[in-house]
Amino acid sequence: MTAIEAVSAPGYGPPMVYGTDNFNVATPIEPARRGPRSVLIWAVGALVAATIVPALAENQTVERSAKAQAGKNVRIAAYLNVRPDCTSGPLPTIRLSTPPANGTVTVRKANATATNYKQCLALQVPAFVAFYRSHATFSGVDVLDLEVTYAGGRVEIQKFRIEVRPSPASQPI
Repeated sequence: MTAIEAVSAPGYGPPMVYGTDNFNVATPIEPARRGPRSVLIWAVGALVAATIVPALAENQTVERSAKAQAGKNVRIAAYLNVRPDCTSGPLPTIRLSTPPANGTVTVRKANATATNYKQCLALQVPAFVAFYRSHATFSGVDVLDLEVTYAGGRVEIQKFRIEVRPSPASQPI
């Protein structure tokens, strides 16, 4: 009898099997034979892996929208990482890939608190919060792109479309 324990890598969620499982080892596995057929199978496998793996690593694009008032900060996104044990994981890297034409974007570090989030009854973890602020006299639609790179290497392009209304102070009476 051999015991196998299910273990999960950090940041990849719970293991598929909990606890231990016992099984019988009936016969030892023979070493692989190397010949023309095994080389061909290896070459086909390498070609498939070289084709599929880059496709899986491609950037994912997400469309987001927000409404803002001219000259005032509006929160457009919050980024945090909560592990299954309710502790904080590594925060993503955020890059402004396409700046807004009529405003500015700032990212601030904050502490996020939540209750009844997934299996966590109460938690407090660090987070990054992105804010947009238009020019005081601008009204209309502004666009920007944020490139978010997560700890596992996954890259997400977030495209924001922000509708900016004129400030009440800038409107004629």
